[in-house]
Amino acid sequence: MAVAGCTKCIKYMLFFFNFIFWLAGGVILGVALWLRHDSQTSNLLILQFEGQQAPSTFYISVYILIAVGAVMMLVGFLGCYGAIQESQCLLGTFFFFLVILFACEVAAAIWGFMNRDTMSKELINFYDAAYIKAVDVAGSPSKDAAIGVLGAFHTTLNCCGKGDDTPLFMQVRSTLCPSGILSAPKPKSCHSELVALFSEKLHLIGLAALVVAVIMIFEMIFTMVLCCGIRNSPGSLLSV
Repeated sequence: MAVAGCTKCIKYMLFFFNFIFWLAGGVILGVALWLRHDSQTSNLLILQFEGQQAPSTFYISVYILIAVGAVMMLVGFLGCYGAIQESQCLLGTFFFFLVILFACEVAAAIWGFMNRDTMSKELINFYDAAYIKAVDVAGSPSKDAAIGVLGAFHTTLNCCGKGDDTPLFMQVRSTLCPSGILSAPKPKSCHSELVALFSEKLHLIGLAALVVAVIMIFEMIFTMVLCCGIRNSPGSLLSV
């Protein structure tokens, strides 16, 4: 081998971190696919009312996560191979992709922070639009569709109403909410349940992003140290 001593230790540490990085990519890809097909969110985001699809801003972050997980697995494999082969070319390519991934993750984190409340607010507004039509005593043409939308929300989130419901809603809620929910002493507000649902999902995404960012920082440091060690080692001319 071209490297020895502390640099050789760095080489195996980099390989270890890249293996963890590769595994993390697989975990993130799996979590993202689970979030994409999670029954709670998918049951709500496929709803349509008055020709409009339920807001799907949440899926933007999920699709970003799927792409990141797939690229992480590819880049992690490249880093492992480059570390074992002591190849400056492969390690340089790995470092370049690592910087790009890190920049994309920071950009995605900023976007997620700025839109952290947007996802729940959009669905709350969608729920409220159906809520108004469902309790309309005039019987608008879209009333049946609105009742169906509310039923999907109530069943999926195990909630009933907005929490500050009007007397009119209280009169008809037995037709809008499942009996199992109404039997509770105080049915949960769908507004608060929507906020809690997306807060939980975003916290999961944020935790995954933080773990990956820490691994990336260590990998970038080890990659630079290993490249310098390979360049300065007596056998560097023999490396691929």
